[in-house]
Amino acid sequence: MAEKQEKQYTYEDFLEIIATLRSENGCPWDKVQTHDSLKPCMMEEAAELLASIRIYNKTGNPENMIEELGDVLLQVVMHAQIASEEGLFTMKDVVNEVSRKMVRRHPHVFGTGNADTPDEVLVNWEEIKKEEKKDKDWVESPLKEIPKELPALTRAVKVLKKIDKHYERGNTFEQDAAAICELAQALRDCEPQEDHEKMESLLSDLLLRVSDVARIAKIPQEQVLADRIDDLIEKYE
Repeated sequence: MAEKQEKQYTYEDFLEIIATLRSENGCPWDKVQTHDSLKPCMMEEAAELLASIRIYNKTGNPENMIEELGDVLLQVVMHAQIASEEGLFTMKDVVNEVSRKMVRRHPHVFGTGNADTPDEVLVNWEEIKKEEKKDKDWVESPLKEIPKELPALTRAVKVLKKIDKHYERGNTFEQDAAAICELAQALRDCEPQEDHEKMESLLSDLLLRVSDVARIAKIPQEQVLADRIDDLIEKYE
């Protein structure tokens, strides 16, 4: 007897499943979720997706990545479903907007623009993005448009890049390296139990200088720190 084949679900099926979970007779947990209550879930699922990429690189097995991509999609569809119930927008609007954005920001593919290298693509992308955001009421300034919700080290590099671009601060690697040495020496002269506030100030300045070095050297400091932590764990386990 032939084995019964598992049902294959479509994107439309998935949208209906989420709508059902949110319906009057749906899941007690899903029904009460809001945009705010789901924020920790999105952060966790994004981290787990990154972990799945690491697992894939190590094992060559994409199974976990499939699962985690689905969990990120779940968060997107949940937010869209809640917005639909609030009369704000639908998942169709989300797909339409991101599709329009991809077409607008790739004129070298969908229009008459030119970009022969990845760097040229990024320059064009930023220029088009800047034009799109002109007169948007949620954009306060180039620096304030960088989300506060980003990890601090990642946000620091983005803020420093924007400062260099818009305000010509112009720190050099040599300046940062010298400042790091001075800050490290100042820390050595502190008494941890007595100079807590001073140490806090010095550490924050030190971290910002390190972030600037990462910006200049184009090193993803979140990733290299994560890798070094893994090395430390391996050393002691």
